[in-house]
Order: sequence, then structure tokens, then C-alpha cells
Amino acid sequence: MTTTDPRRHSSHRLAAGVLTGILALYIALVAFGNITDFGTNQQFVRHVLAMDSTFKDHDLMWRAITSTALQDTAYVLIITWETVAALVLIWGTYLWAARRDDAFARRVSTYGLLMLLLLFGAGFIAIGGEWFAMWQAKAWNGEDSATRVFLLAGVALVVNHLPVSGKETPPSPTTT
Repeated sequence: MTTTDPRRHSSHRLAAGVLTGILALYIALVAFGNITDFGTNQQFVRHVLAMDSTFKDHDLMWRAITSTALQDTAYVLIITWETVAALVLIWGTYLWAARRDDAFARRVSTYGLLMLLLLFGAGFIAIGGEWFAMWQAKAWNGEDSATRVFLLAGVALVVNHLPVSGKETPPSPTTT
């Protein structure tokens, strides 16, 4: 098998596939845990949205969501997003492993990685951390773990989009 054989693993393809796979495994386990142990993170979401462990600054407390129905709806939407992201990333991992079409594997992986960046960056860091002042809470603060996932997903996205050297690029099929 030569280096131009499209079935051969390139270091780029391997790195992109492994990083995508790690994040697929992670978010699948998170979604599975949230579905099978619904109550644990439900309490986390409720406390963050209720802002009951913040400094209770009257200039911020108007943002609090105290309706358990709205809190639980937000939590179900988070779990749904996690589940869809897991499925997309599993598909992306499969495509990298199948070694057929790097561009399609990159595109699918990108969608899943962007889903993680949106959830952990916009959802947990920006909205949870800043809008609901989660940074003020000692017990109900998920910013550190959200930042770790956000950064890992960002690294995976960069690796997915690194240019591939000519030696590792399979030849383009010729059309007749």
C-alpha cells in the first residue's frame, strides 16, 4: 500500500478521527448519564437558572428563572442537543475510520464539534456563566468543566481543518 492509497491512514486523518471519537464518546456518556440519572444534573440546571446560589444582587436577580417547568424544559433541550451532537460525532468518527471521503468526514465532524462549541461555549459559559451568574456559585458552577470541553472541541475542530500535505492526499478520481 503506497502513501497515495486512499485506504491508508494518514496522520491527519488518524488525529482528526481520534479527537472526534473522544468527543463522541464523551458527549454520548454525558447524554446517557443525563437520561439514565435525570435528577442529578436536573438539580444543577435548576440551581443555575434559579440563581439561588449567587450573590443575590438585586440588579441581576430579575434574570432568574424559578419556574420548574421552564427549568426542566431547558434541561430536556440540553439533553436532546447532547444526544444529537453525540450521534453526529459518532457518524463523523465512523466516516474518518471508513477512510472513504475525508471532505465528508470533515464536514460531519465539524457539525458535531460546532454543536459542542455552541452548547458549552454559548450555553454553559456565556449564558449559564454570565447571564445566570454561575461564576458566583461555589457548588453549582460548571464553568471549569464547560471550558475544558469547549477547548477540546476547539482543538478537534482545528485539527479537522488543518491542510493535508500532498503526500497524504489521495489522488483525485479522474472523470472521463
